Amino acid sequence: MINDLSKDEKKQLELLYNKEIHCPVCHSKFHVKAVKSSSYRLNSKDSDFFLRYALINPYFYDVWLCNECGYSALKVDFPNIRRHQKQLVLDKISPKWKRRYYDEVFNVDIAIERYKLALLNYTLAEGKASQKAMTCLKLAWMYRLKNNNKSEETYLTNALKGFIEAYESEEFPIFGMDKYTIMYLIGELNRRLGDKDKALLWFSYVITTPNVSYKLKSMARDQRDLIKEEEIFKNKNLADSISEKSHDNNKGWISRLFR
Repeated sequence: MINDLSKDEKKQLELLYNKEIHCPVCHSKFHVKAVKSSSYRLNSKDSDFFLRYALINPYFYDVWLCNECGYSALKVDFPNIRRHQKQLVLDKISPKWKRRYYDEVFNVDIAIERYKLALLNYTLAEGKASQKAMTCLKLAWMYRLKNNNKSEETYLTNALKGFIEAYESEEFPIFGMDKYTIMYLIGELNRRLGDKDKALLWFSYVITTPNVSYKLKSMARDQRDLIKEEEIFKNKNLADSISEKSHDNNKGWISRLFR
């Protein structure tokens, strides 16, 4: 009920509208919440392409779900399901499906549940590696909003595996990203997961390849330099720690001479 919404939720509700969707699996019609194009207010962008918005978070509404048959997918994929995949949804998901009921305004926990439902669909209906990878990446972003580092790392790891598979086997563009953007993203996911050598390798591919956009090369250089700066800082701290320990040991040796 609208009267039960908080003041902030009422404001967010004004930024949404209902959009009628036709389910390509069971052919029922339903409505989804969609963000008005005038409501997008970008605050900042993380280095793995996570966009942070001000007024409302569009990622919360990125999964479309048919409550009749249980088919769900990222909205960009929703109509593009193949015939054999439709049958897999009807065979593996629909028989066990129980309707979901959500609040008028979605939050991060609702978004996480819906992304997981989409990921289940992609998995059981033999979706592409890139579809599973993008869904895992967006799940990682949702857990980032919750400051849940462990879950974020889990989904970043799965996203990385999926994007590497997609890079090796799928045609470009992938979710609007060309080959070199995917290369950068693979490098950045490796960096975030602590594999700096692999990150540097992928960044170097982007930096040294001709005809890659200046903006993307600049991003790759920034992340490469960040890794090198972190290594310098780490080595300096290690050297300082060894120096302090050596100094303390020497002091102890000298003091023992005068006991």
